[in-house]
Amino acid sequence: MKIASFNINGIKARGPALARWLDDAQPDLAVLQEIKSTDETFPRALIEDRGYNLETHGQKGFNGVAIVSKLPLEDVTRGLPGDESDAQARWIEATVSTGAGALRVVGLYLPNGNPVELQADGSPVAGGKYAYKLDWMARMEARLRELLALEMPLAVMGDYNIIPQDEDAARPDAWRDDALFRLQSRKAYRRILHLGFTEAFRTRTNGPGHYTFWDYQAGAFERNDGIRIDHILLNAYAADLLRECRIDSDVRAGEKPSDHVPIWAEIAL
Repeated sequence: MKIASFNINGIKARGPALARWLDDAQPDLAVLQEIKSTDETFPRALIEDRGYNLETHGQKGFNGVAIVSKLPLEDVTRGLPGDESDAQARWIEATVSTGAGALRVVGLYLPNGNPVELQADGSPVAGGKYAYKLDWMARMEARLRELLALEMPLAVMGDYNIIPQDEDAARPDAWRDDALFRLQSRKAYRRILHLGFTEAFRTRTNGPGHYTFWDYQAGAFERNDGIRIDHILLNAYAADLLRECRIDSDVRAGEKPSDHVPIWAEIAL
């Protein structure tokens, strides 16, 4: 089974780019981020005419996540638990089944967190975007603990807005104070990893120069001035099934591309 994550940066603007990638890559399942569309206005035919099932958790104008799958999507849930007042569409879950077993899938769009607003003691300002990011990650950790208790293969995929290590940025010093790379952000990410997850890409590829995001400005892609912020985390059951994990960086060179590219993994299901 080929599973993937792709921040498409707007389904209306990037629909043709998404369609090209689906036709070329043929993932069995993909999670999408930043669909920037309500559920009602999402162009479903673009997905369904290609033989995919579709579940969305949309929001007008920004955010929004979706799952597309050649297999039926079961037990679909929307929204990250833990804060009923949070209306941002950033989390969706579903289960897919094959003859070899079932896989629980999470598609997520983790908050960016900028601008970073800090109090004199260095703690995030309550109500600020950075505080929201860290609070959201704490809720994510709590939800993943619940999902791990199911004792079944689990893939947690999406735009994490986290640069895990120096080698995951072409110019790490330029990101030191950014919410994507601040120590508090990376510690929160490591706490999630330490629950028992494997970061699929780094089990297959080491070293710098491998990125999933490049700014549109100043020829960043052509200079490979990027960052790696889109990740696939697998629990122990899913990690045992991992065969391959790669980044489709060539997609960024296409017509009217997203500023992100897909990352995919092949698992034995």
